[in-house]
Amino acid sequence: MVELKSKREMEIMKEACKIANLTQKEVEKHIKPGISTIELDRIAENFIKAQKALPAQKNYPHPEKGVKPFPATLCISINDTVIHGIPSKKIILKNGDIVSVDLVVFKNGFHGDCARTYIVGEASHEAKKLVDITKQAFFEGIKYAKAGNRIGDVSHAIGEFVNKNGYSVVKEFEGHGIGRQMHEEPAVPNYGKAGKGVRLTPGMTIAVEPMVIMKDVRICELEDGWTIVTEDGSLAAHYENTILITEKEPEILTI
Repeated sequence: MVELKSKREMEIMKEACKIANLTQKEVEKHIKPGISTIELDRIAENFIKAQKALPAQKNYPHPEKGVKPFPATLCISINDTVIHGIPSKKIILKNGDIVSVDLVVFKNGFHGDCARTYIVGEASHEAKKLVDITKQAFFEGIKYAKAGNRIGDVSHAIGEFVNKNGYSVVKEFEGHGIGRQMHEEPAVPNYGKAGKGVRLTPGMTIAVEPMVIMKDVRICELEDGWTIVTEDGSLAAHYENTILITEKEPEILTI
């Protein structure tokens, strides 16, 4: 069931989204060669708590039994890691890496979710293009995130744009509704048919998040039960914002 937010709930939720965006900006300041991913995680957690909010991904339960909850504030995914990379003191950023940072903030009963892919130092032209295309895919999708349209209109626009540029979208993972819960209805795939799916209605809040791979679309899960990587070592990028469906244009809450 899709939950619509009241005007009061929208205003409360915007605070969590604002903090999520500010946390990304704080993390970005520290992304440079030589820093460990666990240090970036510490910076993010301290920043979020200083805003009197909570890092929602930390200790988030895995949907499958037997897998430990996610142990960190940030998902930090480097190069061929698509999503859900676990921060570690052993993982040190290097010049030329591309680094996806996914985070969720919880405050006053609501969540704000956003992801960015950053370039460490100087990366290759190919890597920069992948990051740019992934970000633009989000904006191509939300052109259709208007009341009366359907989720499939957003999904189709993302997938078509990515494919047109010679890349592939991840089909096993998708965007989602968000609000009191981190993951709510509806699912928001990054591919699909226009005119299909849930109708977009004012008051809906959804996380739209293209996950794009440079070459082979096949992915696999590491033994930790969380980390998703490309099978052939291809680079991957991720870009996400929480948006609000309004009577007019969609409102991006995490920018």
